[in-house]
Amino acid sequence: MQDSIKDFNENRCDTKEAALDLTICFLREMKQDEAADTLEDELVFIRQLKCNLKKKYQCVFEGIAKHGDSTLLNNIYTDLYITQGGIEQVNTEHETKRLNLTRMNQFKVLFILDGLDECRLPLNFDGNETWHDVSSPASLDVLLTNLIKGNLLPSALIWITTRPAAATKIPPDCIDLETEVRGFNDAQKEEYFKKRFTDENQASKIIDHVKQSKSLFIMCHIPVFCWISATVLQNILEEKKKYGLKNNQADDASKKLQESNTEDIPKTLTQMYTHFLRFQIVQSRRKYDGQYAPDISWDKDAIHSLGKLAFHQLERNNLIFYDTDLKACGIDIYKASVYSGMCTQIFKEETGIILGTMYCFVHLSIQEFIAALYAHLFLDINKKSVFVHESTEQKNKNETMIDMLKTAVDKALESDNGHLDLFLRFLLGLSLQSNQLLLQGLLTQQDAIDKSKKEIVQYIKQKLDGNLSPERSINLFYCLNELNDQTLVKEIQTHLSKGSLSSTDLSPAQWSALAFVLLTSEEELEEFDLQKFKKSDECLIRLSAVIKTSKRAL
Repeated sequence: MQDSIKDFNENRCDTKEAALDLTICFLREMKQDEAADTLEDELVFIRQLKCNLKKKYQCVFEGIAKHGDSTLLNNIYTDLYITQGGIEQVNTEHETKRLNLTRMNQFKVLFILDGLDECRLPLNFDGNETWHDVSSPASLDVLLTNLIKGNLLPSALIWITTRPAAATKIPPDCIDLETEVRGFNDAQKEEYFKKRFTDENQASKIIDHVKQSKSLFIMCHIPVFCWISATVLQNILEEKKKYGLKNNQADDASKKLQESNTEDIPKTLTQMYTHFLRFQIVQSRRKYDGQYAPDISWDKDAIHSLGKLAFHQLERNNLIFYDTDLKACGIDIYKASVYSGMCTQIFKEETGIILGTMYCFVHLSIQEFIAALYAHLFLDINKKSVFVHESTEQKNKNETMIDMLKTAVDKALESDNGHLDLFLRFLLGLSLQSNQLLLQGLLTQQDAIDKSKKEIVQYIKQKLDGNLSPERSINLFYCLNELNDQTLVKEIQTHLSKGSLSSTDLSPAQWSALAFVLLTSEEELEEFDLQKFKKSDECLIRLSAVIKTSKRAL
């Protein structure tokens, strides 16, 4: 169905261009040369723009900025779904900023402000002076705010792309239309893996595994996460296959080892990203040093420097970094060895016209993971939490892991836009012994991990009984999932199976657990019937996230 719609749209564009060509010919015959010239200029520009866009964006380097083989987008990605009215994560690119038109003053100007969330300007809409004169110099912040408000070049069109967190920077009365570019739906997630792997059996195994963990399957709406999952799971399956070929005798010892390998397949978000990091380091050693040993030799200094950059920029809600940011964290931008393994895969750079070279992680989730890893590494080395600044009274006090984890929970809950939600999930996941074993040699094993886990689980449950927003509550359940604690979820599942939720008084934590269970259910919510639950204002508020994701609500 999607292919036929796509073909129809392409044919419609071809027909439109053919009609424009005929119109130009008729105008020439009618001696309407000025109108013909105007139309021809527009047609030439459209064709040139389409050609440039197709040439630039028909291929992609998955997860890599300048290295590796490019792949045709049509061979990997499915059609993206664009809707009007809401704002979700936006990932739109453009090609303009060379116009060879003889009558430029007859056309409207379109400004494309790509990535408002990457802008470090204050955008002081209330405090900046009103500016109308296009010929007088002004600061970039004044120009931007007045352009968006319509004071400057009022007839110009403006198209702004941003992540949701930065959308609130723009006053609502300056926005005429909102659209969202959503990631993959459930069917498209499967389609991605089928396109990615020519081996149907391998694709089927990977799809089955990802679907077993609902938190992983939900994250697969992000194309980059699909790429990470595909990279990790393909490597694990290939290693298992090699092991199987070397050990044909199915004795008890080999059976046990194969069972342990199955357990090593990542089931949580933290496990997936930890395996991904290990895989990149191993690949780097093989490529640059010729080392094929299964043991990892960690470059602690490089990871520490990169983690420092990731954490401090995440605290400031910055996704784009400059040379000065890298130097401040001890990263030598001229030494390729710093980037080997780590940065060639998870770090990319782009060259701006004015600002020079700009750096960012391939995806925000990778920055959040590296930042969480840095927090553990910092605690390991300094016996201090990354959240304790030099000016505080606690600077001389040694801190434990539980101190750091509790502070992180509090800071994530204080965030209005949830910019520390995923960081917190990674931070808690990395506190588990199973994940720290994967990082053996980089992190020192903590003595009281089991005790820390019990204490932080209890701390999170206490927070769930407070007055939290539905979004923060649901994230805390994802955090409990990373800690392998399912007690609250199982309580709600028992109530659901008994059908007693229409008469049961639930605590705030139980309401949040109910929302989490419904959101992570195996079945897609085609229709959500609110009448099955006890009628109350709290019920409506606590289940608002479920209502938003269901196609139809009663």
